[in-house]
Amino acid sequence: MQIYKTQAPIATSKYWLLSFFIMFLITIGVMALLQGLAVLLIPPLYGIALDELAALLTNPQNYEKGRQAFLLVQGFGTGFAFIVAAILIAKLVDKAKFGMQQQILRYKFSGLLIMIFLMVGAMLFNSLLIELNMSIQLPEFLSGVEQWMRTKEDELMEMTRFLTDFEGLGELLAGILVIGVLAGLGEEVFFRGVIQPKIQIYTGNPHIAVWLTAFIFSAIHMQFYGFFPRILLGAVFGYLYVFSGSLVYPVIAHILNNTFTVVLIYLNKLGKINFDLEDTGQISFIYAFGGLILMLIGFKVFKDHHNTNKEDEELAKGI
Repeated sequence: MQIYKTQAPIATSKYWLLSFFIMFLITIGVMALLQGLAVLLIPPLYGIALDELAALLTNPQNYEKGRQAFLLVQGFGTGFAFIVAAILIAKLVDKAKFGMQQQILRYKFSGLLIMIFLMVGAMLFNSLLIELNMSIQLPEFLSGVEQWMRTKEDELMEMTRFLTDFEGLGELLAGILVIGVLAGLGEEVFFRGVIQPKIQIYTGNPHIAVWLTAFIFSAIHMQFYGFFPRILLGAVFGYLYVFSGSLVYPVIAHILNNTFTVVLIYLNKLGKINFDLEDTGQISFIYAFGGLILMLIGFKVFKDHHNTNKEDEELAKGI
């Protein structure tokens, strides 16, 4: 059950390739524009000279306020950019309506509790996928590709560690805002709010739409050894939308998932818990399998719970 009402010819399956090409151009353009704006804000906000901006963006760890500056660029250039791109695509290209009033009305607090239950299961099961994904080895003739992928993964992990090595509560809150809230909101509005319903329109199949969107969602993160776990998360977010007809659920789920990880990293730094981003053996197989059962049961209850929703026409009254 999704809401993306459009009568635009370009939104039909006949023009799917053109539609995605235009989406790509708009998204890249918005990201470039907002990242550029964020970069121009760095000198007045953080006192870093213009001629040092290139060095800052390449090696932010060499600057006292490099983390704050990089979070600013990431917040504008990814999270906020996805929101702006989604709105432009929906309104200018597809002439579509998100039906936000219906989506808000379809949200239930009891549904939120069920969602948290199934998200706990998904996180536990995903820990097993993370371990399996990290242990993938390519054939010998692809050793060069594997080495490149490992190097890229190490670089991304090093940047992640730097961005989440928060100095104090202020940086933690900034990290939650950028990595948790803006990334969760932006990516869900873009992927689940626009791309997923468009693919469903093109294919006529909600399951293909969920998994293909999850594949795209994982691929754009360019983390090869986190590819399959992120596909699962994307599918979880996608089915939350399909079963409820409300983007509120996947947005909250995504924000909670990201924020939970950020807080764990910070608590580890304070010595309150033992948590390592690179440790793939932190959850046993039994707990991971139990997580899969929890997730599946949670989805069954979640789906049945939202089958009692009113029909679109009733919800749309008064709009």
